[in-house]
Amino acid sequence: MGKDNKPQMITINDIEYDATTFTDEQVIFTNHCLDLDKKIGNMNFQLQQLQAGKDSFLKMLTESLETVDESLEIQPD
Repeated sequence: MGKDNKPQMITINDIEYDATTFTDEQVIFTNHCLDLDKKIGNMNFQLQQLQAGKDSFLKMLTESLETVDESLEIQPD
């Protein structure tokens, strides 16, 4: 199979480049950047999940503490 010579445009710092003209080193750098973008996206997704879980547990803890406080106030003298 021959290599596809169609331009593969990539924008870096608002400048368009034809990735088919990149050196091997530039291709590696580009692949690292793309992979890191994916990982950052995944980490942000996981952070949202963790934050929602923490918020849920904090809400349950707060409600539990309010219930304990209310039961202490109801006790007769």
